[in-house]
Amino acid sequence: MSSLDDLPIRDDLRGLSPYGAPQLDVPVRLNTNENSYPVPEPVVEAIGKALAAELRELNRYPDRDAVALRADLAGYLGHGLTVEQVWAANGSNEIQQQLLQAFGGPGRSALGFVPAYSMHPLLALGTGTRWVPARRGVDFGLTADEAVAQVREHRPDVVFLCSPNNPTGTALDPAVVAAVLDAAPGMVVVDEAYAEFARPGTVSALAVLPGHPRLVVTRTMSKAFGFAGGRLGYLAADPAVVQAVQLVRLPYHLSALTQAAARAALAHRDALLGTVSAIMVQRDRIVATLRERGLRVADSDANFVLFAVDDGDQADAWRALLAQGVLVRDVGLPGWLRVTAGTPAETDAFLVAMQRLPRGEQ
Repeated sequence: MSSLDDLPIRDDLRGLSPYGAPQLDVPVRLNTNENSYPVPEPVVEAIGKALAAELRELNRYPDRDAVALRADLAGYLGHGLTVEQVWAANGSNEIQQQLLQAFGGPGRSALGFVPAYSMHPLLALGTGTRWVPARRGVDFGLTADEAVAQVREHRPDVVFLCSPNNPTGTALDPAVVAAVLDAAPGMVVVDEAYAEFARPGTVSALAVLPGHPRLVVTRTMSKAFGFAGGRLGYLAADPAVVQAVQLVRLPYHLSALTQAAARAALAHRDALLGTVSAIMVQRDRIVATLRERGLRVADSDANFVLFAVDDGDQADAWRALLAQGVLVRDVGLPGWLRVTAGTPAETDAFLVAMQRLPRGEQ
C-alpha cells in the first residue's frame, strides 16, 4: 500500500495534515462552535417536506445559480440587498475559496491578522495564493493604524478581516474596516461567521457595502441557525463580485437538497435563531465566571470564549478537561484554550471541570 510520499503530490503540500478538530465521543463537546441546540421539531418537519418535494426530480440538475435561495438570503440580510448581490455555496469555506480563486492565485497574495481563522491560510495554499500573516496588537486587538500600516507594507490582493474574530471572539471596530478599505489595493473580505451573536451596538460591515465594490461580507448558516450539517455559506457584495465568483464555481455546486433545506430553514428563521440569546447568556456567564476566578478572558461577540490557563500549558489543561468528559479546543495559542458556549447544562459541566483542575492548570 502506497503513501503520500510515493505520489507526485505538490511540494508545498508535503508534510501537512488535513484541517479538522478532534471528533471524540465525550459527554460534553464544546470544541467546534456548533449550536448545541437541536433543530426544533416543526422546523425538522418543514425541512423534511421541502426535501421530499425534490426527491422525484433528483434525475435533473439543480438550479445552477440558486436564485430563489439567494433571494431568500438577501431578504434575511436586509440592508436593501438584492439577489444580484448575494452568492451561496457549501459553507463559508467554499465561498472564501471561490474568492481566492477569483482574486488570488499564483503571483498574488492574501493577508490576515493572526491569530484568526486557521482555514484562511489553508485556503490560500490550496489556491496557490501567497499567505501573509499580519500581526495583532496587545490582547489580540487590532487598531486602524496597525492594520493600515501592514496593508500598506505588503499590498496584498486580498485582505481577510474577521468580525467577530475566531479564535479570540471580539468584533472589529468599524473604523478598522473603513481604514483597511481605504488602504487596500485589492479585495477586502470581512468574515462575519458569528455576527448574529455580537453584543448590542456592534456594527456589521453590511452597513458599508454601498459605494465599496471591493468589499465582501461572508456569512454562514452553520452557527446561529444550527445548520452546520446542512453546509450553507454565503456572501454579500457588489454584483460584479458575484459575477466574478461565478467564473470559478463548479457547475451545480449546490445540490437541490441543500437549496431546499436552506430555504426551509430561512423560512423558519425565528424558531432557529431563538437559541441565539440563550447561547449569548451562557457565553457571558463563562466570561464573568472565569474572570471572577482570576483568569484572563478575551471579550467575546461570538458563541465561544477564549481563556488563558494558569500555568501557561494549554495542552495539559486540555487533557485534564478531556479526562472529565469536557472537550474544548486547543487552537495552538500558547497558554490559551477556546470553549464553545452551549446549553446551561454544558456550561455547568465546563465550569465544574475548570474548578476541579489543579490550580496550576486552570
